[in-house]
Amino acid sequence: MPKTPRMFAILAALLAANASAIAAAPAPRALRDLAYVSHGHERQKLDLYLPHTGGAAPVIVYIHGGGWRQGSKDSRLVPAQYTQHGYAVASLDYRLSGDATFPAQIEDCKAAVRWLRAHADEYKLDTDHFAAWGESAGGHLAALLGTTGQIDTFDKGENLRVSSQVQAVVDYYGPTDFLQMDAHALPGSASHDDPHSAESQLVGGPIQQRKAEVEKANPITYVSRATPPFLIAHGDSDRTVPIHQSQILLAALEAAGVSVDLIVLKGAGHSFQGASRKQRADLDHKTKAFLAQWMHRR
Repeated sequence: MPKTPRMFAILAALLAANASAIAAAPAPRALRDLAYVSHGHERQKLDLYLPHTGGAAPVIVYIHGGGWRQGSKDSRLVPAQYTQHGYAVASLDYRLSGDATFPAQIEDCKAAVRWLRAHADEYKLDTDHFAAWGESAGGHLAALLGTTGQIDTFDKGENLRVSSQVQAVVDYYGPTDFLQMDAHALPGSASHDDPHSAESQLVGGPIQQRKAEVEKANPITYVSRATPPFLIAHGDSDRTVPIHQSQILLAALEAAGVSVDLIVLKGAGHSFQGASRKQRADLDHKTKAFLAQWMHRR
């Protein structure tokens, strides 16, 4: 059917109206540099983005990547736009490997979750619906939050009477078993067994010489039937974190009877570099649907 000038005018008007609606959406209320540990390290802080809705909001706890040795809560990847769907979004900083070795990083993530629950009334947060979302090193920590919810090994410090459990996990291309990374790395990848690798710096020495520490840092170590649902996404051309890392996590979760989905982005590298616009749109749609299902948002 040929498009007439009138049809083009109607389409242009609809696009303009949609753009105006998006532009008119109120910006989230942003609370910066909230200390989740009293008198703690300078990185033990979070930013909290609150929706303009009534009632208690489910919480997305966002954990940045950067090889556990760089990055910040100000990452451009923080999903603050989810406040438009009624979520509160907490973006965390945590001690990096140059500040302290593992398990300081997961101890900080758990401390932040407990702090958020302890202050739920103040910020109108739904204590029953927390999701952890991370990318790369942040995906690793989000997965650890998910699989260690039933144990208190990494719960240290304040607010210990409240839970650090999360009810869902979004893990984008996070590592799991560091000892298997080199064996499954694509040609041209950097060595993870190297004593200066991000993984070695995290555990305080060459990973092949610190196997007990690596096992302690592996989310798969703690998988059980009590583990919450997972959405995992990984590019099959990732030369930083081999996709095998997500595949073995998938297998462990499935074996335990956990609800899990692995989305493979064909041809995409780390940070989904090289992914098509359609691939990214599909992943965004599936992530929204996953969170809506388990965070009870419709």
